[in-house]
Amino acid sequence: MTTAPPPERLYPTLPADQLWPAQGQWTYADFLRLPDDGVRYEIIDGALYMTNAPDPEHQHVVMVIAGTLWNLAQASQLGTVYTAPIEVHLPGIAQPVQPDVLFVSQARREIVKAKFIEGAPDLIVEVTSPSTARADRKVKLDAYERAGVQEYWIVNPRTRVIEIYALTRGEYALHGEYKAGERVASSVLPGLELSTDTIFGA
Repeated sequence: MTTAPPPERLYPTLPADQLWPAQGQWTYADFLRLPDDGVRYEIIDGALYMTNAPDPEHQHVVMVIAGTLWNLAQASQLGTVYTAPIEVHLPGIAQPVQPDVLFVSQARREIVKAKFIEGAPDLIVEVTSPSTARADRKVKLDAYERAGVQEYWIVNPRTRVIEIYALTRGEYALHGEYKAGERVASSVLPGLELSTDTIFGA
């Protein structure tokens, strides 16, 4: 008879001197016990997700997008832009998730608390990779949809494609798919001027 390993052995990279919950049973209290080791930890529907430090290509894309959104948001006093690592608490869904880039509108600035964002940002960007593709395309898309995030970008540096999903009557619909030489269009930030060539490099 095969027996399941104790919960702490399910996560060989976590400190062995502590007991860790099984997947589906993680809480924010457990999150607060996790080591500060450069790994991005997220808890969605009680399951722990771990992502290693990003590579330079990923960070370049994040900085270009975040910088462009920041400049637009500040110039027009639309809101504020943040980048990971930052805790975003989606009540009953994720506590926390740590998006690569997020935008909170001025009208919803009350969700920005002293230590974390409490509630759904207006826009979230995830720069995906082979190791995060399933989480970005399935787990997070579902979580952000349920939480009411108005716009969700999935940015793929390897295929150089950006998919933007917009929330319509509580469900995501593909707002646009942008490839080489095309200009990204946002329903949340209609004045945005950003091309895929700028994001990925022509």
